[in-house]
Amino acid sequence: MKYCFLLLLLPFLGCSDFQKVLKADDLSLKNDAAMEYYEQKKFKKASQLFAQLKDGYRTKPQAERIIFFYANCLLETKNYILSAYEFETFIKAYPKSQKVDDAYFLMAYSYYKSSPKFSLDQADTDKALDQIQEFINRYPNSERLRDANSMAEELRLKKEKKGFEIAKQYHTIKDYKASIKSLDNFIADNPGTNFRESALLIQFKSAATLALNSVDYKKLSRLEDSKSKYQNFTRLYPQSQYLTEAKKIFDQVVEEIVNFANQK
Repeated sequence: MKYCFLLLLLPFLGCSDFQKVLKADDLSLKNDAAMEYYEQKKFKKASQLFAQLKDGYRTKPQAERIIFFYANCLLETKNYILSAYEFETFIKAYPKSQKVDDAYFLMAYSYYKSSPKFSLDQADTDKALDQIQEFINRYPNSERLRDANSMAEELRLKKEKKGFEIAKQYHTIKDYKASIKSLDNFIADNPGTNFRESALLIQFKSAATLALNSVDYKKLSRLEDSKSKYQNFTRLYPQSQYLTEAKKIFDQVVEEIVNFANQK
């Protein structure tokens, strides 16, 4: 009862009162205050107190609850890498806990939230995908399975976009041979990608530009190759929004093939 008055007043306490609790030696006081802040969704303050309580209760039964709440506070305050680490700590320390499935999901979610935008290095995205798959494998009947699959799909799409933009960049800088090869690799590595239509179009444009500007002894084979790429593109995407653009380039290729043949 000695802390009831404090807990009732917590919503009205200011920063100085929080600092007093933070500096106090009484672990029971810190614990009660941390839980009150947690219930009030004041996760930053709660996390500071839970961080202190972790050490104080390290070998005691309360540590299980404290570590889980601390990890969740870090997640709520967007400290995603640290929250992932703390959820992993929880899993290793309490593999038989009733909350271990929640910890696996929230660890995966923390990595998912730490995944950067597609233009940056995707090492954290790979880590997130690994952790999401680990959760799916462990808990295939979880009620959170749909969320896990949705997160995984979003991250895979991000990685595909990263790969596509890298491949497309070769066309932008006019390295057409590299563009053709890199887009070939991208399509082979991502057969069901949403970027396939755009990738095939850019590959055709690279092949056509390379052919139209080739020296004579390489021109005809490159023209025929670009013609084949156009035909493949129109076969796969007969209703493509890019058909008009592609057809104009294809007409130049056909005209050049005719001109080349007439020179013989």
